[in-house]
Parts: sequence; C-alpha cells; structure tokens
Amino acid sequence: MQFIQFLLGKQFLTPKTPKEMVYIPSIKLMIVLIERLFKQIDEIVTINFANTMDLEIANIFCDLVEIKNFSRTAEMHGISQSAVSQQLAQLEMAHNTQLINRKKRPLELTEPGQVFYHGCKDLLERYNQINSELAALGKTKCRINLASIFSIGMHTLQAYIKKFMKIYPDVNLSVEYLDAKDIYAQLLKGSIDIGVVALPKQDRNVMVYPFENEPLALVCSPGRSFAALERIDIHQLQGEKFIAFSQNVPTRHHIDGILKRYSVSVQIMMEFDNIETIKRAIEIKSGVSILPLPSIQAEVSNGTLTVVELSNEHFFRPTGVIIQKGHPLNKAGQYLLELMQNETGAEL
Repeated sequence: MQFIQFLLGKQFLTPKTPKEMVYIPSIKLMIVLIERLFKQIDEIVTINFANTMDLEIANIFCDLVEIKNFSRTAEMHGISQSAVSQQLAQLEMAHNTQLINRKKRPLELTEPGQVFYHGCKDLLERYNQINSELAALGKTKCRINLASIFSIGMHTLQAYIKKFMKIYPDVNLSVEYLDAKDIYAQLLKGSIDIGVVALPKQDRNVMVYPFENEPLALVCSPGRSFAALERIDIHQLQGEKFIAFSQNVPTRHHIDGILKRYSVSVQIMMEFDNIETIKRAIEIKSGVSILPLPSIQAEVSNGTLTVVELSNEHFFRPTGVIIQKGHPLNKAGQYLLELMQNETGAEL
C-alpha cells in the first residue's frame, strides 16, 4: 500500500491509532483500479516494482523502444546516455532476460522485450487514467455553498463571483438566495459555507467579516417632483407615501432608524420583503423609498427609476460575510472570503 501511495502521490490511509487505519473517501474505487492493473501486468510479466523498477524507468524504457536511440532518449529525459544503458541493464538483470537486441540498428526488441514493452505501456496508460480520475474526483469534491439575501446576491455580489470563477473555474460554487433568518439557520446547520447579509448581527457561533457599505438614496419614479432635484433634505420626506421593506427584514429597521433620528414620519403604503417588488411599486408611482444604490443601477440606466441624493449625511447600509466558527473554509472558500474583504473598504 505504501508503494501504491508513492506511485500516485496520494495518501489513501489515515492513521487513527497505532493498530487501526481508516480509508479516506474514494479509496475503494482506487484500490479496485490498482488491483486490476497489477493483476493484468502480473499475467504478462512478473515485475518487482518496489525493488527493480519505478514508473520513470518504465517510461524511459518505452521511449527508448519507440525512439530506438540511446542518446536521444537520454536527452529527452535530461539524463546521460550511460544512465539509460545502466537502467536497461538493471531491468534485464532483474528479469534474467535480454529485452533489447543492441547489435541491431535500429534497436530491436527481443520476444521477452515485446511482452515487457506492452506491459509497461499498459501500466503507464492506466496510471495516467487513474491520475485523471483522481483529479476529477478532487474537482467534484471542491464545492462551496453560498447563500445571500436577494438584493446583495443579484447585484453587489455578481462582480466578486466573476472574479472568483476566473481563478477557480473548476470549483462548484452554489449560490442560493434566502432571507437573512434562513441564512443564519442554514449556516449553523452546516448546510452552507458562506453567508452574505445586510446589517450582520453578532452571534457567538458566527464569524462576521465586513463587506460592502452600500450607499442609500431616495428612489422615485421619473414623474415625481423629487425627480427633478439632484439632492433633497431628508425632512422633505415628511408625510410622503413610502414603499417599505417588511418588518422582518433588517434593512427595514435600519431605514426606520434613520427616519426616526431625523424625526421624519412617512406614510407606509406597502411592505415587501423583496427589493424587486419594491422597485416595481415605485415605478407605478405608488410611493417613494430609500434603497441601496447597487440594487437599482439597471432601472436608473433604462430610465424607469430616478435617484435623488439625501443631503443630510452619507447614508449607507452595512453588509457582511458570515461563516460558522470552528468550520474552516477550504482553500477556494478562503480565497473567496479574502477577495470579498480585500476589494472593499467597509467597516462594521
């Protein structure tokens, strides 16, 4: 088993106690493949790989047979011509038979050499196949489950996902849109690896990392009187018809807090937990709202919504990335987390 691990460059057994070994996932498949490989090779020619030969020597032997030239084979492998000759001599001594007729030009295989050559070719082909299957298994195992609230996931997060996929194109990145309450629940259950939320709350089981501070502004339909202004005082919203987030959405409490701080009362006409529905209501002139700017870029570009800056201060919505404490991310997940931190200057 140690030799098999050496050949494939993988560790298939994990020590648990001095007398107990545990197979890691997918080892059964690998064992079956390797057993079939060695069984077939043994039927062709008995080779003591541990003592007389490794895959590199097999590869050199096959190249020598195909190139039919010692010096060119040596050059291909970056070794001396005498080293190639010595390796061939060691193989012949180990099996007590001549494999190549050196007197013939170009070089010719003897009958035992033919058997040995085809066995080595089969071994190398199967080795490459096993390596490919191992690589494929590694790729399918590398998965990141991410959940985000809709307004961040559909807008702010997209640029980060594109950058991430350029570096890790083979990672299976699953992105799901949930409300904040469900994101925390799924994270603590271990169903997701990374969560992205607005107004992240402190939890002893959750690590919080700052993400974007999304600017907030007044949003109205182009036909409203506010639309002609570049900026307004927040007090001008007093008594206005307002389209709000639902009470269970953290952003609702954040915006309510801003209005309360400035002693502004608005008429709540409709409440929605989905920012897309809020935008549709504003478009049909049901009221105005205060929304994060990244979520309305498309509507502003096509002229269905208008943004008016609030002049009193720089209002924003803090967002954060959350992971479960004690559950470290894999390499790709750690890169995504660092990317989302390094690309922003947000502070919580």
